[in-house]
Amino acid sequence: MNIITLNKPSVLKYGAVLLVFLGWSAIAFSQDTLAKTQVHEQQNVNETVPRATPIGKRAERKQLMRFLKSLNFPEVDYNESDDNQWRHLAALFTRLRLYPLAMKCFLKTLSPDSLVNSDIPITNSDQQNIQSQLIITAKEVAPIKSNIIKVDSILEKFKDGKKALSYALILHVKQAVRGTPRVHKFIYTGHTFITLIKFNTDSSYASFTFGFGPHKDNLLAATPIIPSSSSKFTDDGTHNWDEVVGKFISKRRFERILKLTKQYDGLTYNLNSNNCTDFGLKAARLGGLEVRETKGYWPLGAGNNPGVTGKSILLGKFNNMDTGNFEKLFIDTARIAPIEVTVH
Repeated sequence: MNIITLNKPSVLKYGAVLLVFLGWSAIAFSQDTLAKTQVHEQQNVNETVPRATPIGKRAERKQLMRFLKSLNFPEVDYNESDDNQWRHLAALFTRLRLYPLAMKCFLKTLSPDSLVNSDIPITNSDQQNIQSQLIITAKEVAPIKSNIIKVDSILEKFKDGKKALSYALILHVKQAVRGTPRVHKFIYTGHTFITLIKFNTDSSYASFTFGFGPHKDNLLAATPIIPSSSSKFTDDGTHNWDEVVGKFISKRRFERILKLTKQYDGLTYNLNSNNCTDFGLKAARLGGLEVRETKGYWPLGAGNNPGVTGKSILLGKFNNMDTGNFEKLFIDTARIAPIEVTVH
């Protein structure tokens, strides 16, 4: 979410921009100090964030496709010894933004006695989606802008008239500065958004990745000076992320998240109390995923934000509310080492 969008420059607007910029800059030093303090307090945690290997490299694409051809499509039964391989694939597919396929792979790591229905096959159409996305990823030079969407289009996506087999939720966090609790970098504050997936009995699925944010009424709307603004939902299917936590959820929880989304339609955005992270955390909690210590501070205000939320995820300050720990959670963060797959 961008706090300021410049258009039709004038002396007054530049003055306002300078005021906000100075306000944010004044807090930047304290944010850096806070980050260093937290690092000192977390000496038992490795704070070095490795850089993920780009997926678009030609050799890696070929390696991935060779590996996929070696798998037993369309269905592979649970095998404890293959857990790491499926986890690597799940992580790789999240970075390709193939979230339904990522959750299918993650499901293969859950034991048969899991509460989740384990019969969600990986199909030939999934292979085609992978090939198409690899081509798109290889050509991408910059993130595609998230388009504004209507809430009805989100709700209608899941009214496909098909019988559901399982449901899944993914929480995405894009920090202002990757791996740190920094609230902002200049005017950029990061973004928190979610993915909802409905897997059907006919092996098809419905999926939507979206987030809540400000629809700026004026230059200073949704800033520390004027925290409130009109709101919007955006299609964030192509949005970058730094941390991801996902889980399979019940139909009841899935419907509660859709209800929350409908309630947010037209709701006033507020930087301090009702921002993108507030929506994402509420949706996650309805799905049984809790993230602790998500609040940060900025000039004239404070609230939940992507920087602190992402840092808490990196430090393991979250849990599956059904188990009280990390069990049955799919986790992929900036700390994950470059992915390797082995061709048998």
